[in-house]
Amino acid sequence: MSLKPTNEVLLITGAAIEGGDRADLLIENGRITEVGTGLSREGATRIDADGLIALPGLVDLHTHLREPGYEASETILTGTRAAAAGGFTAVFAMPNTSPVADTAGVVEQELALGEAAGYATVQPIGAVTVGQKGERLAELGAMADSRARVRVFSDDGFCVWDPLIMRRALEYVKAFDGVVAQHAQDPRLTEGAQMNEGIVSAELGLTGWPAVAEESIIARDVLLAEHVGSRLHVCHLSTAGSVDIIRWAKKRGIAVTAEVTPHHLLLTDELVRGYDARYKVNPPLRTAEDVHAVREGLADGTIDIVATDHAPHPAEAKACEWPAAANGMVGLESALRVVHQAMVETGLLDWADVARVMSATPARIGRLEGHGTPLAVGQPAELTLYDPRTGGSFGTDDLRGRSVNSPYVGRELPGQVMWTIHRGYVTLANGELVEPQGVIASDALSERSESK
Repeated sequence: MSLKPTNEVLLITGAAIEGGDRADLLIENGRITEVGTGLSREGATRIDADGLIALPGLVDLHTHLREPGYEASETILTGTRAAAAGGFTAVFAMPNTSPVADTAGVVEQELALGEAAGYATVQPIGAVTVGQKGERLAELGAMADSRARVRVFSDDGFCVWDPLIMRRALEYVKAFDGVVAQHAQDPRLTEGAQMNEGIVSAELGLTGWPAVAEESIIARDVLLAEHVGSRLHVCHLSTAGSVDIIRWAKKRGIAVTAEVTPHHLLLTDELVRGYDARYKVNPPLRTAEDVHAVREGLADGTIDIVATDHAPHPAEAKACEWPAAANGMVGLESALRVVHQAMVETGLLDWADVARVMSATPARIGRLEGHGTPLAVGQPAELTLYDPRTGGSFGTDDLRGRSVNSPYVGRELPGQVMWTIHRGYVTLANGELVEPQGVIASDALSERSESK
């Protein structure tokens, strides 16, 4: 099946909109033009969505695409193929590339590669500091003014540990309504750390990674954000104490948002007992009590979004002894299914909530136009059709990127993403990727240029 141009007419019939009422959706020229029942259109490509849930296209605020520099792990093409397979129509690309995405030139290159791939919108995230070294601010204004229109800045993988640098970054991004996304990890408290500090680390004799290393940075940064009146976003929050701090900050009126990963909603540090490096991640898997706390935090709105922290690595980076193994897990293809299991099946979220935490709110935090919008007339045709009735053992065949370091291989997960539609054309059909054949969204290029 070839990638269809955006002027193809699609008719989706019988979908449960965000898990609620069933409706038909007509898509023309990249937009939803009709929503109702009994719709028809001569010549339209019909998608039978009976039993499927229609969600706004998922948006991931935290993806590692590795290009430029680490193409052995992932490329923008392979990473966005993984995104489409998981129901994502937009991903924010973290800056820990080589060279680091700390200049306008690098973020514009990433943007262009995403446009050429065609599977999903790629929105670059700029580094906070030059080379992510934490010593001096990167070209924040130049990246914001570039064609990539960067609004999220992060040194993810490294904490902006210097409070003066962090304060200056928060002050600087206010000028263009940007946000600093902090990787909350005190480097002195985590030197040599291998896993969560607790009973399991003590029994295994591995150096522990204390919860306070995360919590102390979050506490500092919410106060800095309050002081300068700027927006702060907390990456991959993982502890019960962190949830409490964010809850306190929000009650105080501080402009802070936070994300949790699918793996921190489901997996615990007990899995480390087998020394399987698929479970080595930063921040580490925490305790069952922490998992309960982050689930409750997501359910009550303390935690704003789910973000994958998709972190691909080549096989050799994981097929080694635990201390030498790289941190990180792939997560784009499995994210919606994990959230289904951890949050929907437990009754903590409904499908409208899932649309909020995996589409609308991440798009809003990242100031990404054209994504996270309701499935309504006039809105961009960015949507996902999900079958909650199916499921089964997650396998390597479910992975569509370049790396296979998933913690879910062999695990039973519910549901299946069946269709992904981006810019009005199909990128995933009946669970299979649609192969683009030289199609570049040239109109998207012109729109981005004109919007500057």
